[in-house]
Amino acid sequence: MTIAITGATGNIGGAVARALAADEVPFRMVVRDASRAPRLPGAEVAVATYADGDAARAALEGVDVLFLVSGAEARDRLDQHRTVVRAAASAGVQHVVYTSFQGAAPDATFTLGRDHWWTEQAVRDTSMAHTFLRDSFYLDFVEDLVGEDGVIRGPAGDGAMAAVARADVARVATAVLRAPERHMDRTYDLTGPAAITLEQAAATVSAVRGRPVSYHRETVEEAYASRQRWDPEPWQADAWVSTYTAIGEGALAKVSGDVERVTGQAPMSLRQVLEAQSA
Repeated sequence: MTIAITGATGNIGGAVARALAADEVPFRMVVRDASRAPRLPGAEVAVATYADGDAARAALEGVDVLFLVSGAEARDRLDQHRTVVRAAASAGVQHVVYTSFQGAAPDATFTLGRDHWWTEQAVRDTSMAHTFLRDSFYLDFVEDLVGEDGVIRGPAGDGAMAAVARADVARVATAVLRAPERHMDRTYDLTGPAAITLEQAAATVSAVRGRPVSYHRETVEEAYASRQRWDPEPWQADAWVSTYTAIGEGALAKVSGDVERVTGQAPMSLRQVLEAQSA
């Protein structure tokens, strides 16, 4: 069996690549820039972008199982995903393991969740088997929501999210790639151990970091206005604001046991993630 991994220069793909290398599992890393690829034993390197179908097809020749990490946020991300999925099918890939989103749906409140839904459908429309890892929001990003004034601002109301650690997503992906036949045509919701409100998240960051952090409930109108300082494109502003409105409506509050079912290990909490970052 030949495995290919995308995103090996990033957090999740890189963690999966290191884990497979440690297990002496041979694999191929498909990267945009070969000079940035990690040097790992047993790993080949191929160069392609998601948007370049010909290069992606060549990079995936001879691959049986593809770990497809979702691309960077962009206006044309869905088009890029569809291109690389077609390339994988054309190259003869048999099984795609894709990092999707817990709330993936054609009408998902979180606007980028719609891209994930249609990417899933693109995979389903081929003859390739699939494993969809529907990640919740990442616990690792919670601290990034804190402004310079120590305040998390957004229109999430009192909603909660069952956010997951990137390390847990990587552990699930690694387990799937070690025995892909056990996970064919399965969809896993990957969450943390509990659903937390942004007020609770702020309190945890405050306690671990030893600085005051709070949560301010914005209206949707206030949220769009406050983010204009970065001059975002409309699609980006919609994504930023809908991150919070999706939490507010409860779309991400469901806690799943899939991380532990697949890996045999309980998922990390926000406190554990923050403490690990400081270690």
